[in-house]
Amino acid sequence: MKLNPAQEQAVTYVSGPCLVLAGAGSGKTRVIINKIAYLIKKCDYQARHIAAVTFTNKAAREMRERIAQSLGKGEARGLRISTFHTLGLDIIRREHKILGLKPGFSLFDDQDSLALLKELTEDEYDGDKDLLQQLIRRISDWKNDLITPDKAIGLAQDPAEREQAELYGRYREHMIAYNALDFDDLIMLPTLLFATNQEVRERWQNRIRYLLVDEYQDTNTSQYQLVKLLVGERARFTVVGDDDQSIYSWRGAKPQNLVLLGKDFPQLQLIKLEENYRSSGRILKAANILIANNPHVYDKTLRSNLSYGESIKVISANNDEHEAERVVATLIRHKFMNHAKYKDYAILYRGNHQSRLFEKALMTNRIPYKISGGTSFFSRAEIKDIMAYLRVLVNPEDDNAFLRICNVPKRGMGPATLEKVGHLANRKNISMFAACFDSEIEQRLPPQAAETAMVFARWLVELGDRAERGDTIAALRDLVREINYEDFLYDTSPSPKAAEMRMKNVSELYKWITAMVEGDELEDPMTLKEVVTRLTLRDMMERNNEDEELDQVQMMTLHASKGLEFPYVFLVGAEEGLLPHQSSLDEGNVEEERRLAYVGITRAQQELMFTLCKERRQYGELNRCEPSRFLLELPQDDLEWEERKAPPTAQERNTKGKTNIAALRAMLNK
Repeated sequence: MKLNPAQEQAVTYVSGPCLVLAGAGSGKTRVIINKIAYLIKKCDYQARHIAAVTFTNKAAREMRERIAQSLGKGEARGLRISTFHTLGLDIIRREHKILGLKPGFSLFDDQDSLALLKELTEDEYDGDKDLLQQLIRRISDWKNDLITPDKAIGLAQDPAEREQAELYGRYREHMIAYNALDFDDLIMLPTLLFATNQEVRERWQNRIRYLLVDEYQDTNTSQYQLVKLLVGERARFTVVGDDDQSIYSWRGAKPQNLVLLGKDFPQLQLIKLEENYRSSGRILKAANILIANNPHVYDKTLRSNLSYGESIKVISANNDEHEAERVVATLIRHKFMNHAKYKDYAILYRGNHQSRLFEKALMTNRIPYKISGGTSFFSRAEIKDIMAYLRVLVNPEDDNAFLRICNVPKRGMGPATLEKVGHLANRKNISMFAACFDSEIEQRLPPQAAETAMVFARWLVELGDRAERGDTIAALRDLVREINYEDFLYDTSPSPKAAEMRMKNVSELYKWITAMVEGDELEDPMTLKEVVTRLTLRDMMERNNEDEELDQVQMMTLHASKGLEFPYVFLVGAEEGLLPHQSSLDEGNVEEERRLAYVGITRAQQELMFTLCKERRQYGELNRCEPSRFLLELPQDDLEWEERKAPPTAQERNTKGKTNIAALRAMLNK
């Protein structure tokens, strides 16, 4: 497909900084793919000197596949396509010595960080979940704004903020002792390193000579600074973004970074992509009129090169259960009339809690569906716990796994003990597991703590030996029994039912392991080490399989729908308090909610249907509902409000009946 003039300009402008303001469905990924090919084929750039950065692994993978098709693997060799965090991780791995890290540093996920902070704040917070979540968000905000613990203490406005800053410092000290990093460190550390070390900065500027950034409106302060330091004065870069699709302020994203770019790079070339290849003219007109209610620094208006299309339907329901029934009934009828597939339909909602009733209605009607963004089996805490035990059994050098299990269930190895073990391991350049056997451990720790650490490590060695040389399955059953893991689940779960479900997940994991260890006619028996390696990869494979094209109705939040497109879209719960969400209204953030509605509308290619309820149950109470202000902001001539329609005439009913019969005949004659 030939590039349009604006896309062509965006691809061929390489002599300075470039901002491509790309509206929904305007072909921005095509621009990035074509620009990389243009840089290599026409501008003598080597692939290894080009980097393209985006926000999700899925987007990076798709970009990599499309580049390989466009260029061929030979020409694309060395090209760096990754997420921001993967790029940060790569920089840290190469510069770990300068950052004072051992090469095998651990990565903490959200649960690891929460567990550590819970231990560290025992005296101050006594396990208060709300205070812990506030602290986690605060630390993340500080890191995203490149604020170190010392600076945070200096900026504290009141005693509560000062306490949070001091706890941030305590958290950082323990992470250093553990030779560990969290998600936000992957951007913060390289950015601060580039800002303070000219030699390292110039080395990376020479390594990455042209930078492309996708979804630029989603960058936060640290990501913006990382880009700025990477491109340097040479300023050879292209960023692609859409301020109207900035929906992640709660994650620290700053759409004003698009404006800041023009101030920091006065030579910035602005190119607008306004031709939409996705949606009908009517859907685009509605989206343009809605988003015009937000203030803009850069104005743009999307134009469709498709037909004007069907009117936008507004379907009313008595309550939320009725809403789900109506959507499913409409979907069944529409699919039949249009010879469509289930995967052509998306049900989009503001909050995950809305999905339950739609799931129930789809299951009742035996309609296949897929919910995007659900929790993977291997992301569950209980599975991560047992997998961490297994990882240490087969690889005692795995500090991250060791840190996860040493106090799950609690056995008296608190943060103070682990910090000292971590310092000893760092100094001697050994694993934390090995440090528990070191002769110095008894001088470093109080007698009781030293004894606990040595007993735990010895138990792991004996268990690993039994698993390797004896009955592997029996040894693993002993593992769960000897740590009293079932009791631990009942103590830490919100209800006995939840504990029971979590224990069932552990049993399911053991079934898989047993099958793999024993083997069958298709697979040879595996060692425990082979099983652990296979299962560690299984989660990644599961995530890849999610992308398979199965014929299922797609269900997801408006946030998760960004970047996707569907022929037919149901945008459900179009009511005040839901969309826009009440919390955003309370915070005066209606503009971001409007952008979210805009994202939802522009997912639809051919038809868009809104639903709303007359009353909805919330927290056990039945509340009257008002239509969303966004529905009222849309061009009313293009909307078909079901409840405002005159009842059909006898002639119309007759015509509709004939159409249905014709559709049925066509289907039977296939």
